Amino acid sequence: MINIETNLKKTDIPWIPEIPSNWDLKRIKLLFDFNKNIVGKSSADYSVLSLTTKGVIIRDLESGMGKFPASFDGYQIVNPNSIMLCLFDMDVTPRVVGHVNDKGIISAAYTNIIPRKGINSKYYYYYFLLQDKNKIFLALGTGIRITLSKDVFGCLKIPVPPLEVQNSIVEYLDKKNSEIDKFIQNKEKLITLLVEQKTVIINQAIVKGLDTKSKIKYSGFEWLGEIPKHWETKKLRYLGKFQNGISAGAEYFGSGYPFVSYSDVYKNITLPSFISDLANSSKEDRIRYSVLEGDVFFTRTSETVEEIGFSSICETTIKDSTFSGFLIRFRPVKNLLYKGYSKYYFRSSLHRRFFVKEMNLVTRASLSQDLLKNLPVIIPSYNEQIDIAKFLDVKMDDIDLIIVKIKKEIAAIKEYREALITDLVTGKRSIPQT
Repeated sequence: MINIETNLKKTDIPWIPEIPSNWDLKRIKLLFDFNKNIVGKSSADYSVLSLTTKGVIIRDLESGMGKFPASFDGYQIVNPNSIMLCLFDMDVTPRVVGHVNDKGIISAAYTNIIPRKGINSKYYYYYFLLQDKNKIFLALGTGIRITLSKDVFGCLKIPVPPLEVQNSIVEYLDKKNSEIDKFIQNKEKLITLLVEQKTVIINQAIVKGLDTKSKIKYSGFEWLGEIPKHWETKKLRYLGKFQNGISAGAEYFGSGYPFVSYSDVYKNITLPSFISDLANSSKEDRIRYSVLEGDVFFTRTSETVEEIGFSSICETTIKDSTFSGFLIRFRPVKNLLYKGYSKYYFRSSLHRRFFVKEMNLVTRASLSQDLLKNLPVIIPSYNEQIDIAKFLDVKMDDIDLIIVKIKKEIAAIKEYREALITDLVTGKRSIPQT
């Protein structure tokens, strides 16, 4: 282990009041050179890089994802071991700092700093990452676009440990980060598997039922397959009434009565008990666009097919509420569909195939009432619907508890990583032997 000097000295840096006595303090401009080398006509010879929350990565131009300039000739050349900083629009920038590992070109709007002799750039990447997480750069920014000028940034004082200490800190943090990243990756894979397991359990229950000995028959729909012989299938048009939501100008919203939004439906299998959005709805609106127990709401329009046809059930009437024009309300015939069964049936991934296949996609994807009315619905007996809903509630709760526990483990390891980086780059602890 390399010991960090235990004697401390005061600094004039508010966010780092003390550092080890054998560490120095210097301005950034004395440790790094600011460089901007525009690539010009040779841009095609370089990989295009991007500053992301995962660091500075090589951009996949063939994927078509994201925005591209007409030409990359105005980009700057960057080399490995330099540090890339986004010192503008810092209030909306997910990540301000990245360490460059590959030679390439990147937007000239970014600030590129190159370490001078005796400086480990990776140590300062970790240091600047800490400042980014603590919003230090954001607090120093000025102007409408929250910008930190090169001159101001260059004059900031930062700690300078001995080079061997910098190297040891980097070696240790790289190793721990790799271990932590692998841990998080494995936990996230487990969450994905658990979510997939939920989908399988739901689809099995709503298509096959709970009685494995039931006689079966062909449903009449290839994507549904076989169902219990005594169950019915009907198109949704015969099971209730439909209503599109309210479309109005901005002055209609912001105060008044509860208003169920697109997000309330898209993000939730059941409508939230508290609706935060408000609308100045009239008495007639609140009657026509009411939100009652058992109602099912479908997302109607979006920029992508993937966000169409998501459903959310109203488990308890929301008094005086209305709903968005981006939604369709389906109100089932009384005592035909149990609300708990509707909750799982209409949110099922099975229906995605039906909606996506039949969807009208022009500039925006749109789910019409006519298409929704043609959705096939499997109808068990009412008592079976109740049993299926109760069974799925228990199964989903069990899996959700496991997912919550895993997410807490991920959050805890991320907090540990942040604390570890903080303690090491500011000299609060010694570096364990790797």
